[in-house]
Amino acid sequence: RVNAGVLITGESGTGKEWAARYIHDLSPRRDKPFVPVNCGAIPPDLLESELFGHEKGSFTGAIAARAGRFEVAEGGTLFLDEIGDMSLPMQVKLLRILQERTYERVGSNKSRECDVRIIAATHRDLEDAIEEGLFREDLYYRLNVFPIEMPPLRERVDDLELLAGNIIRRCEGSGLNPVTVTPAAFRILRHHSWPGNIRELANLLERLCVLYPGSDVDIKDLPARYTADAPVRESDRQRIHEARESGPLPQDFGLPGEDVSLKEYLANIELSLIRRALHETEGVIAQAARRLNVRRTTLVEKMKKYGLS
Repeated sequence: RVNAGVLITGESGTGKEWAARYIHDLSPRRDKPFVPVNCGAIPPDLLESELFGHEKGSFTGAIAARAGRFEVAEGGTLFLDEIGDMSLPMQVKLLRILQERTYERVGSNKSRECDVRIIAATHRDLEDAIEEGLFREDLYYRLNVFPIEMPPLRERVDDLELLAGNIIRRCEGSGLNPVTVTPAAFRILRHHSWPGNIRELANLLERLCVLYPGSDVDIKDLPARYTADAPVRESDRQRIHEARESGPLPQDFGLPGEDVSLKEYLANIELSLIRRALHETEGVIAQAARRLNVRRTTLVEKMKKYGLS
């Protein structure tokens, strides 16, 4: 069994968990569990119980004994994502496990042996965190036996087709009808800066699979943010304009990061369009109503609704 520590670094969304799963799948531990834990998403006072488990009655709310992630991952791989967000007291406890290969559940003094490979990941610069006193140097060297840096997608656009193919196959495996992205569309996508990295690419392709199942996706089918500043040929620019003459297309809108109120979301879009129409017609309501293809009285009622004068 391979126990060498791996530390994966890179911006958010660069596919660090994918890389960790790939390492696990190629290791002798591939038949055992791969257990991911996002250290930044779990409150510090709950992370110890999450990792090590707890005994019944060990703290308020512990109505039953519970196995921790180390126990679940026994024989396999534990992926500690955003390790840079782990508190210093938890870093001490993690270091002890890496040194002694034993741990105790919260509320227990019974040691349990641990055969787990640790793969850690972070978007932070841990060397800077060490200088600032936010990360233990000894833990850093324990984890950083084999470092892997994941480059941002903007620096590897030549891999766009390969990455997209893998993502589309994943979409197909989850039950979606896959799309085929045309070479022209890929040409445009290569000019995007990809601030969300591979996660942004995955979200885009999943949205296109939902909107255009089993179809070819061309330039005109891409969301406006991907074509707005790209070097689009005049013929393609005309096709984009024709496709959006009646307004934005479904692919131009993505769901916010959290749950959304559809009624409120649509109201904000309506308000934005009314303001834009009034601005472009210098406040002439009749002309703005024609731009929006609604009756003047309807527009007046909506202006009252939104408090516009």
